[in-house]
Amino acid sequence: MPSTPGRSVSVKDVAAAAGVSLGTVSNVLNRPDRVSEATRARVQRAMADLGFVRNESARQLRSGVSRTLAYVMLDAGNPFFTDVAAGIETAAEAHGLTVVLGNSGSRREREQAHLDQFEQQRVQGLLVTPVDPDSPLLDQIARRGTPVVIVDRTREGDDFCSVAVDDVLGGRVAMEHLLDRGHRRVAFIGGPADLGQVRDRLAGARTAWAEAGLDPEDLVLLSTADLTVADGREAGQRLAGMSSSRRPTAAFCVNDLIALGLLQQVIASGLRCPADLAILGYDDVEYAAAAAVPLSSVRQPRQQLGRTAADLVLEEAAGGEHTHQRVLFTPELVARASTLG
Repeated sequence: MPSTPGRSVSVKDVAAAAGVSLGTVSNVLNRPDRVSEATRARVQRAMADLGFVRNESARQLRSGVSRTLAYVMLDAGNPFFTDVAAGIETAAEAHGLTVVLGNSGSRREREQAHLDQFEQQRVQGLLVTPVDPDSPLLDQIARRGTPVVIVDRTREGDDFCSVAVDDVLGGRVAMEHLLDRGHRRVAFIGGPADLGQVRDRLAGARTAWAEAGLDPEDLVLLSTADLTVADGREAGQRLAGMSSSRRPTAAFCVNDLIALGLLQQVIASGLRCPADLAILGYDDVEYAAAAAVPLSSVRQPRQQLGRTAADLVLEEAAGGEHTHQRVLFTPELVARASTLG
């Protein structure tokens, strides 16, 4: 018996069509091992014939247990964060959960709106790459009982789990690679300066520079308003406008999007990469290896970041004994033609 157009098929409809009780249909949905194979097949056939779709929202409301994780990312336009989200989804699927996403766009008010909405939806756990890891909003959410894990950021203290990459080491490794290639005037490109990753990667680069005994003024800082391809192109225009005697011979970009924009502008300006300007990025997103000149980059284990963060938030959500962990992964330099040619 087909359902009436515009009306959802109910459990009661399935029970009537299969000639069983409501309790039997409920068991087929939730405890199928309690139902004989023949009866289970009859109920499932009725569901298929009627076009029955389980109301998961209503079930979760009755049980008070969400089957959802939420991730608020910093920039949905950056493949790094979508790769992290893919890792979260992999871990969630292994536990029969779904993942909902929010994009703050590096704006505090958007971040707060997403966090408020997901908390109201009683998600099982919140993962967030925050604009400010020390935001008191995160403390408030945790006190109200929703587990929170900080992703791709670190925070002092032991009130939260966090999963990140050692960006100070990454900055150092990047600069050491350029120094090993003979560069003695290098541009560091990225901003805004108050972002933790920018500060940490610059700190690592400065350490390598100082240990090489080089003049601090030969490490040229080009700040950008954001971390996009467009910002990389704008930085490329500034570099191309310098005289050949003042122009750095290499650039360490704080992420791959800036590096890719810089590479576009360098080629458009008639300069050669790496002969006139070697370019090194950070993150090693998929597009890095596919660039017109394959891009050297500092690789972060993006999906592993997501999987680990999801595992931590699920462990906390399960209750029982839980110790907050600060997981710090080691970055890896991947050298390609943009610095090796």
